Amino acid sequence: MLQGGYSSVLQARNRDEFRDEVVRFGRALGFETVSAMAVVDRGIDRSEFAVVDNTPREFLGVFNDPSAMRRDPVMQHCRRQSLPIIWDQGTYTSQGQGELWEEQARYGYHTGIAMALHLPEGKHFMLGVDRDRALPSDRHELTRVVADLQLFAVHALDAALRVLVPAASSPDAPSLTPRELEALRWTMEGKTAWEVGSILGITERTAVLHVNNAMRKLGCVNKHQAVLKALRLGLIR
Repeated sequence: MLQGGYSSVLQARNRDEFRDEVVRFGRALGFETVSAMAVVDRGIDRSEFAVVDNTPREFLGVFNDPSAMRRDPVMQHCRRQSLPIIWDQGTYTSQGQGELWEEQARYGYHTGIAMALHLPEGKHFMLGVDRDRALPSDRHELTRVVADLQLFAVHALDAALRVLVPAASSPDAPSLTPRELEALRWTMEGKTAWEVGSILGITERTAVLHVNNAMRKLGCVNKHQAVLKALRLGLIR
């Protein structure tokens, strides 16, 4: 089911379909509530936000309160970093925000995982999943959950910008060199930079350079995201 969720979110045609896929994937991982946010910076102190979630109606006032967001340590972490944060009550009490946790815990927000992807040109995507019980105590199981969520976020990012803030998606495909396209094609097949270099008859360092150049031109933060965007634009098949 998880594998299907990765591809299904890419096919979302509108906001409702995107929301349904995000909620479905979060629940498959064992989380009752989810939220996904696309942000595009339009200028100094001016950003466009688009959010999909299944937040309980009674909690929407706090969930959408800008002052609460500024105090929320999870949100502040995601604004500054790309590393996932695994949070619980201690995350809030350590930052002097125990009351904020108590308020949200009434609606099932006891613990969760959140992460953000920060792209060039002021584009951002944040994904959070929450539940009312403790996360898995087994370290390997928890690592797997985080990895599943990260992979889903990479897939969901492109769909989020396309259906939530369409003006942020450029309709024109960037121009990639034949070598950059070849490097992406082999990356799509799961080849490492060393293997790509061997196949193309170039050094590993040059293979990395081609992939990095493709990432930059496509406006992506990692090679997996670059492959997905190149596929959507029809640059590779």
